[in-house]
Amino acid sequence: MANDQIGMDLVSRAGIRAGTEDNNRLLRESWTGWLADQLAKPSEDETKVRDALQSAKLKIEYGAEDGLSALSEERHLSNLDRPIAEVWHLSHWEKKIAWEERIRPAREVTAATILRATLSTAQLREVAVDFWRDHFSVNWTADEDVAISLPTYDRDVIRPHTFGNFREMLEAVATSTAMLSYLNNATSRASPANENYARELLELHTLGANVYLNEKFDRWREVPGALQGAPTGYIDQDVYETARAFTGWTYADGQYVSEGVEMARTGIFSYTDAWHDPYQKRLLATEFDAHLPPMTDGQKALDLMAFHPATARHIAFKLCQRFVADVPPTSLVDDVSKVFVAHYKAKDQIAQTLRAVLLSSEFALATPRLQRPLFLLASLQRSSGVVLAADIEQTYMLEGMGQRLYSWHTPAGHPAHSGYWQSPGLMVRRWRMMAEVWRSILAQMPQQEWGSFDAFTQYWAQKLLLGQSPATQAANLMRKEYGETTRRVSLHPDERWITVQALSLLSASPNYQSV
Repeated sequence: MANDQIGMDLVSRAGIRAGTEDNNRLLRESWTGWLADQLAKPSEDETKVRDALQSAKLKIEYGAEDGLSALSEERHLSNLDRPIAEVWHLSHWEKKIAWEERIRPAREVTAATILRATLSTAQLREVAVDFWRDHFSVNWTADEDVAISLPTYDRDVIRPHTFGNFREMLEAVATSTAMLSYLNNATSRASPANENYARELLELHTLGANVYLNEKFDRWREVPGALQGAPTGYIDQDVYETARAFTGWTYADGQYVSEGVEMARTGIFSYTDAWHDPYQKRLLATEFDAHLPPMTDGQKALDLMAFHPATARHIAFKLCQRFVADVPPTSLVDDVSKVFVAHYKAKDQIAQTLRAVLLSSEFALATPRLQRPLFLLASLQRSSGVVLAADIEQTYMLEGMGQRLYSWHTPAGHPAHSGYWQSPGLMVRRWRMMAEVWRSILAQMPQQEWGSFDAFTQYWAQKLLLGQSPATQAANLMRKEYGETTRRVSLHPDERWITVQALSLLSASPNYQSV
């Protein structure tokens, strides 16, 4: 049984805190079997998730404004599967549309994200999607074009590549409307090129800030390894040249191109040769000839960055930081980097790299850390067996606890360090959220009575704490809070308040909050 418990702990740490169904599967398959199954799961939603997304409704409400009528209704998540061209009419050029209509696609993505975390058996995929959502962070609240294109970004860019090939994922991000809009590359043209995307591509997406060497070196040839064609890092000259390489990468939004030539209004990626800087470039000590074929400059830049040793180390460090420790062992990062490099061209490069992290002894022995709010909210629903209706209030609860789905305010994504999630203010909001969620969950459960607090806590301690904390300890918590444990506990609406308090106390325990 001890080995079974260790396996459950690993499942909870790698996925979303395991419920009864996941425990039973683990007992049949073992930890390594569970991991193999998770990494092999297809990116498409399984039937029960797809059915839930199709039946879910999310409220949309706004007042009368600018000649538009007020509206308040429950509406299906109709934008999740639509091609971007079908929703692009919501963009800025169409004037008679309420703001809530423009950002509706983004609201649907956040609702779907919570439903998937709650219902999907592909737990590891949902956690990995959350990792890449931060690594390639966009903020839909910063730009309505990002909000409108968010379903496409989540559906066609992040999710299909989560366990795939990093180089392929990198280009999918570079050509996505959401990233082109968020980091301003959509408006980048020759003389001068916009540097926003280029800088974040080098600093956040690939090589990493640790190898930004501009404070030490002014010229490319001074960078160690540059004269041998293998620079150890990058400087501002590389940022400028990268920006030039991506000029003309935009999306169709009715822009003027030349006399008599305008783009369509579809929101679809478009390479515009007339905007590209075609002349010779030197990036990461590699010369690009002038007048290369369309998009070649940008694709060569992505090749150099995706296959750079610093990128392998940057991605390995971030994965180890997410799954093992705030400051992971150097030896582990080295080992994981080697796996990333060895599978450069593999279709499952990321899956192989993640497997190396999760099968390491360092992962098995890692100190538990707080669940992220998204997975805490999902685990409460998984543990109780009650799936809450899609509701914008759940998104607000996550934001109150510090997690903003696709809306973090910087391109760096949420802080990876556990100290951020453990700040006093966020912890207080966590504890308050326990009561809010339990109140909603209990309202959907059939009326039930337990003979005493002891019986109640034995049942829920096993269900919530997975045997990690004896029921007697949970009962003692009840005694300290209420003075005795013999009174009857009921889900009757008139007595539900004390049940909410008790369940909130149980789920606020370190054994439940941490994985």
